[in-house]
Amino acid sequence: MEILIVGAIIVGVLLYNNVISGKKFFEDNDEYFKLLKEEDYDFLVAARYGEKVDANILFNKRIKQAGLVIVVFLFIFLGDFSFLNIILAVVVGFLAFKAPYNSLKKYYKSHLHDIDVMLPYYLKGLEILIQHYTVPVALAKSIDDAPEIFKPGLREMIAKLDSGDSSIPPYMDFANQYPVRDSMRMMRLLYRLGLGKQEDKQERLLMFSRTVSNLQNKARETKYKERLNHMESQTMIMLVVTGVGVMLVILISMMMMF
Repeated sequence: MEILIVGAIIVGVLLYNNVISGKKFFEDNDEYFKLLKEEDYDFLVAARYGEKVDANILFNKRIKQAGLVIVVFLFIFLGDFSFLNIILAVVVGFLAFKAPYNSLKKYYKSHLHDIDVMLPYYLKGLEILIQHYTVPVALAKSIDDAPEIFKPGLREMIAKLDSGDSSIPPYMDFANQYPVRDSMRMMRLLYRLGLGKQEDKQERLLMFSRTVSNLQNKARETKYKERLNHMESQTMIMLVVTGVGVMLVILISMMMMF
């Protein structure tokens, strides 16, 4: 027990005097820490904060916070140090490590509805570009005007296409990242649009255009229903508040009469 306390004090003093560097420790063991990194973490960070935020910095911050939590709990358990308490400290540290990731995932899932509404309008702009360029070139040119949440998935898809992968998986990977209404079907249509001879392009583009228009109509209907539901809920609240207010006024008037 005393050895652990003395060791912790020595490490703290060395860190404070920069004799040993915590930053260098993380840099030297970066490849091991990355084994803890979730496959979709970079994507979720970009979807939440945009591409200007470095996912690696946020991940290193998670590691440091988890380590700090473990150390704090170990000090709390110094009076009753046991293997079970060590396991408990590690579990709490792991939960602290996972908390930011779970928060990002929850944010992404809660915004799938927004993605569902935005996708048809993005595809409409893409359709205009496809009339003048090939599908891969049109996708690359669409990034600047695409909604922020689509940009990470688009860059991944374009990178795969530029590497020579002309198969359907890059398109399906994008659809899986944004699992909203008709995303699978639209990516299949987009893939087929990039195939075949130039004379077939107009026919495929016409089919793509009709499907995008249908999706836009559905998105408009969804927005209209949401506004209508919002107005109905606000009206009900106003009626309830007015009714309660009138009843209170009547009740107060009756009490004053007595």
